[in-house]
Amino acid sequence: MTQCIQDSFEFEAHFSRAVTARFDGGAVTSDAGALLLREAERRIGLLSRLAACFDDRRDPSLTRHAVAEMVAQRVYALALGYEDLNDHDQLREDPLLAVLSGKREAGAQPLAGKSTLNRLELSTAQPSRYKKIHCRQEAVDKLLVDVYLEAHEAAPELIVLDLDVTDLPLHGHQEGRFFHGYYDEYCYLPLYVFAGEHLLCARLRTADQDAAAGSKEEVARIVGQIRQRWPEVEILVRADSGFCREELMAWCEAHGVGYVLGFARNERLRKRIAPQMEEAARLQQATGRPARIFTEFDYQTTTGSWSRARRVVAKAEMLEGKENPRYVVTNLSAERWPAQALYEELYCARGEMENRIKEQLSLFAARVSAETMQANQVRLNLAGCAYVLLHALRRLGLKGTGMERAQAATIRLRLLKIGARIRITARRIWLSMASGFPLEAVFRQAWAQLRC
Repeated sequence: MTQCIQDSFEFEAHFSRAVTARFDGGAVTSDAGALLLREAERRIGLLSRLAACFDDRRDPSLTRHAVAEMVAQRVYALALGYEDLNDHDQLREDPLLAVLSGKREAGAQPLAGKSTLNRLELSTAQPSRYKKIHCRQEAVDKLLVDVYLEAHEAAPELIVLDLDVTDLPLHGHQEGRFFHGYYDEYCYLPLYVFAGEHLLCARLRTADQDAAAGSKEEVARIVGQIRQRWPEVEILVRADSGFCREELMAWCEAHGVGYVLGFARNERLRKRIAPQMEEAARLQQATGRPARIFTEFDYQTTTGSWSRARRVVAKAEMLEGKENPRYVVTNLSAERWPAQALYEELYCARGEMENRIKEQLSLFAARVSAETMQANQVRLNLAGCAYVLLHALRRLGLKGTGMERAQAATIRLRLLKIGARIRITARRIWLSMASGFPLEAVFRQAWAQLRC
């Protein structure tokens, strides 16, 4: 019996013209804008150095996919919105991704499939028959700070290190799973450190510990690396009350690092600002608008958890029928940072870091479904490097355009998702991009700035 295969699809006519669709367009991609990411990578040299953080113990004569190709393939795919390894069963045939990944025979040889990439992520320090590639985490940590340092021709006047944590939900029985009461779920609790928009640390941690656990060690490592290049630069640590711990504050004081940290409310603090709270209540009642009064004082804990008295800045705020006091502790001087300026201009600016963490999640940092924490840390590294690559595009290519402040997901959807036909000849790879692409002017400007 003859088997018919549908190769033409008829749709509702457009006035007098028939509408017919066929799968005969040849090699077509929806991600032609990713060539801008490739130019950003050329400028910062991220992926080749990331690949060098992996030790490859495979037999070269039996190797079809180099570590550098696999790492680039995975990072570019995450930046373009392909979160699962399963996606690579189709993506491995994409000639554009082969170009991005550095495959010499782009279009002729497939990229790594999901199983090969899975072995890359699951590899351990002790090689086995199927796991012979190992990621050296200390090298990845150093690379993130190196990229930040290289982004500056001279030392900044002030470097602010923002620390924060987020929850990565777990839906299986991953190593180290723990039910966190605050987030009401089983999760990991990674620590992030940013300097402005630059990612300096993405450390996967279990949720059965204090939010500040390990923060002193990460700050010490980052500060040490920064001061190797800029010994005299001023550095400030900024974080919420979850990081207001003696260990971190004492280290900062001993090493000439400033800090401004949120301080959890308590009754003793509330009594100290009673006059200011009363004044704020009178102002709120008189004007009908929220009122705030700032004050400061030296404070020492009664339990002895602090080794010394420290400067506390308080905001006595009265909303409509509700008190809203806030406190921060700092080692910065009142002469340089008066109470109101320290709180409103310096401390509150830390809220911008939440947008940077949201960008990590839009690049699938929460995809921690591997069995081991080490494998999930590798995934966190790859998502972080996808962010670094997109940030390089934003910083170097989109400066002065309407997208210079766009989120990573917006850049992906509006600038990288360009339909194009691909034609490969002996001397050239042609991409014929959609003529009606609405952001062609932004693309042109980004290309020009990246080619400088």
